Amino acid sequence: MSFKKDFVWGAATASYQIEGAAYEDGKGMNIWDDYCKIPGKILNGDTGDVACDHYHRYKEDVALMKQLGIKAYRFSISWARILPDGTGKVNPKGLEFYKNLVNELKANGITPYATLFHWDYPSKLMEKGGWLNSDSPNWFAEYVKTVVEFFKDDIPNYITFNEPSVVIGCGYVITEHAPGIKLDNYMLVPMAHNILKAHGMAVKIIREFAPKAKIGYAPASNPIIPPNHDANEVEAARKKYFGVNDPINWVWSPSWWGDPIVLGKYPEDGLKILGKYLPKNYEEDLKLINQPIDFYGHNIYQGEYVKEQNGVAVNLPNKVGYPRTAIGWPITPEALYWGPKFLHERYNLPIIITENGLSCHDAVSLDGKVHDPNRIDFLNRYLLQLKKAAEDGADIAGYFQWSLMDNFEWAKGYFDRFGLIYVDYQTQKRTPKDSFYWYSEVIKQNGENL
Repeated sequence: MSFKKDFVWGAATASYQIEGAAYEDGKGMNIWDDYCKIPGKILNGDTGDVACDHYHRYKEDVALMKQLGIKAYRFSISWARILPDGTGKVNPKGLEFYKNLVNELKANGITPYATLFHWDYPSKLMEKGGWLNSDSPNWFAEYVKTVVEFFKDDIPNYITFNEPSVVIGCGYVITEHAPGIKLDNYMLVPMAHNILKAHGMAVKIIREFAPKAKIGYAPASNPIIPPNHDANEVEAARKKYFGVNDPINWVWSPSWWGDPIVLGKYPEDGLKILGKYLPKNYEEDLKLINQPIDFYGHNIYQGEYVKEQNGVAVNLPNKVGYPRTAIGWPITPEALYWGPKFLHERYNLPIIITENGLSCHDAVSLDGKVHDPNRIDFLNRYLLQLKKAAEDGADIAGYFQWSLMDNFEWAKGYFDRFGLIYVDYQTQKRTPKDSFYWYSEVIKQNGENL
C-alpha cells in the first residue's frame, strides 16, 4: 500500500541555516548574527554569514530539487531581510529574493511552503525585549502583513512558527541557542503566550490577504512510545505525551503549544502550575489564538520508550549500546507512528511531518560520491512507521525530509550533516548523496517501495 495519491513529498531548510548573505542587500541583523559573534557559543566559532550561499545559488539548488523530484519545498523567510529593524521600513531587495525563489520553484513544478518564523528574530526588536514585550505579537503581525500582502496566493502554503518550544526552551531555559538568556517561568510563560497570540494574528492576516492559501503550524515533540497496542499501555503513553505537570519541562509539551491553537484552551494540568504566570484575562486572548488552520505540522526526530506501571507510563532506560545518530539522538522509528497517531486523534487535523531526518558522518569517497547507507536505513524505518500510522487511520498528508542540504546546525555549527545533498563549505560544491537518489525513488513510487 502506498500513501494517498495527493501525499506531499518534500524537503525542508531554514533561512539562517542556508542563505548566507548576512550583511548584503539591506538585510538587518538578527539574534543569530549576534549570538554567533560571542566566543564559545557556536562549535568551532562557526557562523551563518555564508552558510550554503543559497542567497546567490538558489537556482542551482532548485535545479537539484527538481532532480530529486520533491513535490514541495519548505523554506523560511528571514524577518530581518524583509524588515531590517523588525518594523517600519521595508527592504525591497529582501522581498525580491524570495519572489525570485518562489518563481523559480513554480517554474520547476515545486510547491512552496513558506515558514514565517524559524528563529532568526530581528536584533532591533530583541533590544526592546523580544517576545517578552507585549507589543511583540503586533510586530510579528506587521511583518506577516508585509509578506502576505506582497505574495498573496503566490505562496500557496504558509507555516506560522517553527518549533516555538525550542525558541523558548533552547533560547531561554537551556540557553544553548540565541539569545542565550536564562529566564524563569514568570517571564517564559508570557513569552510563550505572546508567540501564540502572534500565531493567531498571522492566521487572520493570511486569511484576509491570501484566502486561497493553506495555513499550518510546525511545533516539535518527542513522542511517547508504548511497548504494544494494549489499551492500558497506549492510554498511559498518551497521558504522558500530552501531560503538563512539570514546572521546568512544560516548555517541551506538545499540548501547551497545540491545545490553545486547535482546541481554544490551555491544558488543565498545565494551568494548575503555570496559570498564575499568564496575563490577566488571558482567556480573551484564546479567541484570537484559536484560529482555524488547515494542517498540523510536526517535527519529529526521536521518541521515548515507556512501560505502563499502575496506570502511569514510566520511561524505559536506553539499552546498552543503543542505536543513535551522529549527533547522538536515539534512533526510535516508532516515534513516527505514535506521534502522528496521537496528534491526529487529539486535534483531528491532517498531519504533515514538517521535519524528520538524521545527521551522519558523511564524506566524499574516493569515487567522488557520498555513500550514506545509515541515512537510507533510518528514513526507510521511519517512513514505514509513518505509512503504518496512515494505514491505521491517521490522516497523514505529507512528509518533509530534514534537510535538503547540509547546513549550519545552530550551536553545532557545521559539525553535523543532515542533508540529502553534501555541501563542501570551502567551495560550495553540492554533491547529492546516495540517500538523495533513494528518496527520489520513494517519491516516484509514492512510498510503495518501502
